[in-house]
Amino acid sequence: MYTRERAWELLNEWTTSPSLIKHALAVETCTRSYGEREAERLGLNGEAAAEFIAKYSMAALLHDFDYDRHPSLEEHPFVGNRLLTEQGWPEEIRHAILAHASYTGAARESHLDRALFACDELAGFLTACALVKPTKSIHDVEVAGVKKKMKDKAFARGVNREDIVEGAALLGIPMEEHIENCLRAMQANAAELALEGATASN
Repeated sequence: MYTRERAWELLNEWTTSPSLIKHALAVETCTRSYGEREAERLGLNGEAAAEFIAKYSMAALLHDFDYDRHPSLEEHPFVGNRLLTEQGWPEEIRHAILAHASYTGAARESHLDRALFACDELAGFLTACALVKPTKSIHDVEVAGVKKKMKDKAFARGVNREDIVEGAALLGIPMEEHIENCLRAMQANAAELALEGATASN
């Protein structure tokens, strides 16, 4: 049985970097929110909805699980994907992980593929936006401020803005809506993401 708990254990087994763990949780938070929306759109409920949404969580938690040990373009995410194949993880999860990296050549076909790709860079960018606030709180981040920061090429240089824009297009929604969806999801899960900031003591 492949569960969110098993994915979490595998992530922690392979990853020692606290920042990579936090990134995985942030990407999971955003990706899962799209899984919930898609499950509702498809009319799923109960156990069927839970299983559907769990795939979004698992793919997000594991999308970079091999990066700490194998950060090169030649190895990530291929090494991790081989292990997941050997362990029998579902193909749709493995494919989404391959498809989140543009250089793998894996097509983004499913909604899961597109959601994971769309949320990866944006989750990192929203985290950066929170950490430069005096409070270091995601609750103080606003959509307008995020859009402004995206135009500032000196800010969070490692984040690929083009991927964020392409991700929204793949999901078929306006950029502003995509930012708001992910921002609200991260705000709702701020404590787990360690982004409550100074507001937690107020």
